[in-house]
Amino acid sequence: MNYADLFRVTLPETMLEIAALLVLVVDLAFLRKAGLRVRAAAAALVGVVGCGAAAWAMSATGGAALHAGDELLLAGGGSAAVAQYGILALTALTLLLLIDSVFTRHVGEFVAVVLMAATGGLLIAAAQDLLVIFIGLELLSLGLYILTAFAKQSGRSAEGALKYYLFGGMSAAFLLFGFSYLYGLTGSTNLQGIMQVIHSAKGANAAPLLLVSLVMIAAGLGFKVAAAPFHFWAPDAYEGAPAPGAAFIASVSKVASFALLISIGVAGAYASGTSNAPNEGFLGPWALVVTVLSLASMLAGNLAALAQISVRRLLAYSAIAHAGYILLGLAFFSRSNASAAAILYYILTYGLTTIGAFGVVGVVERATGSDRMDAFLGLHKRNPLLAVVLLVLFLSLAGIPPLVGFWAKFNLFAAVLSVGAGPIAFALVALAVALSAVSLYYYLQVLKRAFVMPAVDNSAGKVEKISVHPVTMIVLVAIAAAVVVMGCFPALLQGWIAGFYPVT
Repeated sequence: MNYADLFRVTLPETMLEIAALLVLVVDLAFLRKAGLRVRAAAAALVGVVGCGAAAWAMSATGGAALHAGDELLLAGGGSAAVAQYGILALTALTLLLLIDSVFTRHVGEFVAVVLMAATGGLLIAAAQDLLVIFIGLELLSLGLYILTAFAKQSGRSAEGALKYYLFGGMSAAFLLFGFSYLYGLTGSTNLQGIMQVIHSAKGANAAPLLLVSLVMIAAGLGFKVAAAPFHFWAPDAYEGAPAPGAAFIASVSKVASFALLISIGVAGAYASGTSNAPNEGFLGPWALVVTVLSLASMLAGNLAALAQISVRRLLAYSAIAHAGYILLGLAFFSRSNASAAAILYYILTYGLTTIGAFGVVGVVERATGSDRMDAFLGLHKRNPLLAVVLLVLFLSLAGIPPLVGFWAKFNLFAAVLSVGAGPIAFALVALAVALSAVSLYYYLQVLKRAFVMPAVDNSAGKVEKISVHPVTMIVLVAIAAAVVVMGCFPALLQGWIAGFYPVT
């Protein structure tokens, strides 16, 4: 391996690591005695500049790939580049939400952990080798455990982090077992090499053990994307983590993990030589496992969300349901780039919307001390602009046109039907559409309290206003505006994705 090429290809990750170290130096060496807001603003600014530098490095390298001999280790361009740009943008937005937070005095350390976790996300999105995949997953996961536990004064934060860590350790064991069996069957750790062996006669003879390895890998990756029945950590982690940490978990980790699943689907599609049909061989049993996870996630996420009174837990179960929709697209993945483009569109828009949603929840929680639905009573009088942002984001998550969430679901379901035109695909898409209608009910429960039900008056008979830091409000309004604009002009994001990943 040429180490100059290694440094050049991993220059974006290097930029994030340098930014993480600079954050610690600036915060601990120069701003140690400054006020919390000043330190938070400085740390967030350095982190955002680091994300910008990493994005510049990606454009400068031109989507270069890294090979070890004839094997591809890190992909360049395509879905990897789209996901990596998305990770950097979502990380920057998460850091901007930190400025108004007061959950910790260790803001430098928090930003450094976020940047290191984002580095793991960049590796995962481009990884084409089992060893690189595992390194990236663990780098991301360890950062997420720490972020969940960062609100040290909160017992829920500690509880959520402990559950997250225990489930994460178990899922890593399953993933390693699956990888080891896959290596034993194929003699390779490279994704494309593995797929080629599996689609050969040797792979056909190892079908029983192959199914065992696929189930183990699905269990490990199902934990990463909070797919049922590997989702039990998500409600507690989303509820206990500080708002910026929960936003990062719900967005960046999802983008990275689903980008990895796209890489697996692409490698399987090209190895099988199929064009616009569900892949056989590897993706035969794989599609079956993913379909089961998708069905379980859509049902468990939407039905459990109906009973929630905590908005954080509602968003957690909503995330499980959205993971089910995306897994449906992965179950009916094809060599046609339309499948990958639809999934990328979905995960990027969902990540953007959920960051805004957690930003609003964080503001209301700081003002009222609670994330329960009743904390949103009369929000349209207490802060009209914040209420409008909440309306836009929740309706987009529910898939209401003309917001971007509608187009994300439309494109994804259309891609599924274009690949699997049979009754099973049609039935699954119909169920997904029906459950999307169910999701509108629990989103409207929050919006009803924000716009219809009266606010709780204080002792003087006046409604208490909710004030928002100017930077936080600008970020939230910008996110809501982007959701509206991309919904009215869906070709904007679709065209940008097609520039990296032309639809065929």
